[in-house]
Amino acid sequence: MIDFQGVHKWFKKLHVLNDINLHVVPGEVVVVCGPSGSGKSTLIRTINQLEPIGQGRLVVDGMDLSDRKTDINKLRAEVGFVFQQFNLYPHLSVLSNITLAPTKIRKTPKKEAIEQAMALLERVGLAEKRDAYPTQLSGGQQQRVAIARAMANLPSILLCDEPTGNLDLKTGREILDILYRLNKERGVTIICSTHDTRMLNLCDRLIWIRDGQVERVARRDEVTIEVATINNETEA
Repeated sequence: MIDFQGVHKWFKKLHVLNDINLHVVPGEVVVVCGPSGSGKSTLIRTINQLEPIGQGRLVVDGMDLSDRKTDINKLRAEVGFVFQQFNLYPHLSVLSNITLAPTKIRKTPKKEAIEQAMALLERVGLAEKRDAYPTQLSGGQQQRVAIARAMANLPSILLCDEPTGNLDLKTGREILDILYRLNKERGVTIICSTHDTRMLNLCDRLIWIRDGQVERVARRDEVTIEVATINNETEA
């Protein structure tokens, strides 16, 4: 599904990702943790080429991102992305935000795109907000819309960059519940960078990154052992 092979990334002289080797299988939930500036967000963003890699090989859903011939639009149609800052189009209604990508990228007929969008809004509990604009929504509601928009192309992979970072505890818990259900009910592969240790209860594996390198990997049954360490080190 996703295969990092000796991946490096630089921002000018700053070595942000250093020899990353990881393999993510279909249907897995992987949480990427690490101190601020460790490279965890950059790692997430390379998977859909928001940040192109500098060296190595990265294969996503059978597409080799090291090959310049790879169709990036096709890649992004298969990979949804949820941003910390929501990134909704302020001039578009909730419904239009969700239907934009399917109609433009997948050429989905408008009626079908609306039906899919309404089903997603029902799933995230916001069907009644279809005609509202982002500025009329709370932060939690905007993040729910962002998740619905990311799922509108029916991607097999969902990337989440600090999805609860701007939310209160209760709303963050609701967002995590939505992600959990997407994984369990639809088999969506989820990779999430976060400081929110509650996400560890949902993951199959924890990837700990420091200074652009994978420092350690923990399985689900080992994750509870890591929580105290993560809390201490991210606060340091």
